[in-house]
Amino acid sequence: MQFNSRAIALLLAFCIGAITTAFLYLVPSITKTAIVIAFLLSFSSSYILVRLVLEFLFFRQIETIYDSLKRIRDSEIMLKGRFSSVNPLKRINKEISNFALSKEKEIEELKERENFRREFIADVSHELKTPIFSAQGFVHTLLDGAINDKEVRKKFLKKAARSLDALDLLVQDILTISQIESGEIKMHFENFDMRGMCREILDQLEDKAEKKGVELKMSKKYKEPIIVRGDYRRIYQVMLNLISNAIKYTKKDGQAKISFKEIEGSKIRITVSDNGRGIPESDISRIFERFYRVDKSRSREKGGTGLGLSIVKHILESHNSEIMVESEYKVGSQFYFDLNKATFIDKVEEGLEEEEDYA
Repeated sequence: MQFNSRAIALLLAFCIGAITTAFLYLVPSITKTAIVIAFLLSFSSSYILVRLVLEFLFFRQIETIYDSLKRIRDSEIMLKGRFSSVNPLKRINKEISNFALSKEKEIEELKERENFRREFIADVSHELKTPIFSAQGFVHTLLDGAINDKEVRKKFLKKAARSLDALDLLVQDILTISQIESGEIKMHFENFDMRGMCREILDQLEDKAEKKGVELKMSKKYKEPIIVRGDYRRIYQVMLNLISNAIKYTKKDGQAKISFKEIEGSKIRITVSDNGRGIPESDISRIFERFYRVDKSRSREKGGTGLGLSIVKHILESHNSEIMVESEYKVGSQFYFDLNKATFIDKVEEGLEEEEDYA
């Protein structure tokens, strides 16, 4: 049954007219014509009065409230359709309930963002303190008189320079993440040889691996170029970070390996594995968070900003991919992700030459 001012007014007017005529039937001398006239008068007057009261004092105000609420919701989330019920009270109650629920979710999201903002500011402040205080201490020591000793001066200036380099790297990583999240950094997709890129990175990190006593290997399963599609510069950054971490956290005389696997016929899975100390299961879900370190004290000694894996995560998400990790504590870890195979080869060698400055 449809509930509106007309239907309710008709129902109430009929009831009032019926009750009025019923009482008139109790009067002995009244005629049927008078009863009919009385019914029509009571019915029409009741209908007009009830209709005016409901329409102007009740229904129109509810419709005004509903329309205002709908405009507010339409400015944020498009309505998926009007509710089947035409009862204005049910309809506005449903609207208010949904609106309140959406606002409750927004408030929860804002609280989470505020907590994240506070944690991020605290983490950034904590990370900035170390290189700033180190450089500050070395400079003040020189100013207090150590600058006159050539050996001490050179030693302390080198340490101050390393601290400032670490500070610059931290700022650059923070800017990179912010720019990727805000969309300021656009991915430049092209075809390139993934195997050739990895070989270039291994050559770059060869000295670092030798000093650590880590053997670098790359799977020989694919001897031909592996042509994938993506942003060469950013994928280079991903692989450089993953391989550097494999070297950094692999024990002496250990091994870091890159392997490739074709999956789903249209994707290439790239895996970086090591036989290092691994990651405890309780930490695996958090290693891609900003500034998160499994072992904070040892990680600081090894360098790094604590943002590398977070940058990797953001870059791969921009490639519609995802960084995955499997690790066993004190046994080793493997990080892997998928990239689309190139649908055509378009001057791959020229593309690699153009991207050499991205290293």
